Amino acid sequence: MPGIVEVLHARFTDHAYPAHTHDAWTLLLVDTGTVTYGLDHREHGAPPASVALLPPHVPHDGRNATAEGFRKRVLYLDTSVLGTDLVGAAVDHPAFTDPALRSRVHQLHGVLHGGDEWEAESRLALIRDRLRTHLTRRAPSAPAVQPGLARTLRDLLDAHVTDNLTLADAAARLAAAPEHLVRSFSREFGLPPHRYLTGRRVDLARRLLLDGVPPARVAPAVGFYDQSHLTRHFRRMLGTTPGAYARSGASRTSR
Repeated sequence: MPGIVEVLHARFTDHAYPAHTHDAWTLLLVDTGTVTYGLDHREHGAPPASVALLPPHVPHDGRNATAEGFRKRVLYLDTSVLGTDLVGAAVDHPAFTDPALRSRVHQLHGVLHGGDEWEAESRLALIRDRLRTHLTRRAPSAPAVQPGLARTLRDLLDAHVTDNLTLADAAARLAAAPEHLVRSFSREFGLPPHRYLTGRRVDLARRLLLDGVPPARVAPAVGFYDQSHLTRHFRRMLGTTPGAYARSGASRTSR
């Protein structure tokens, strides 16, 4: 996914990282245990309630702070997500106690595992916006009001239901920040754009299944990554699998 260099999930009991650097930003969640780390000659801790952000090109190490070890999840973010102009601020304040930010990072990990790029892009955009707010230590400025922006985005999604249109593409076409698009759409329609797009794809899948198209062919035809991707969203929205739905439709037709 653009902007994410690598994802790491790990559990350590006795490993200690020597001092090293990364080319990317290190966005760290500690799920169990506590990690202590040195960053630019200062010691810090990363307990489970916090979110740690280690800047690129700055040496840091890491070790257990508890006997049972620690479990962590890491997103390595490209400098296109957060610019190097924020490195100094991250060195001074590399950890945030922010439940909303932690929840969003947790959700992004789950989405990356499932392969839904629109949702991943949306969640990353909101994470980036919140990290910038922390690092700049000022409230985000209200974006200029763009009447009809949400409806224009909906029209764009309707025209590209089965395409590989990304949030970045939509933002470029509509001359709006990705996070502004997500918030505007959610405020106008009561659901985020990725969920709207998923619903449109599931509706199209239903029609194809009832026309007798096999589920394995339906998934790529309506914009899902693969059949398991289709099945997961289909079951979530309709309470059944694509195969069972197709069979029920065929049974009704034969009566």
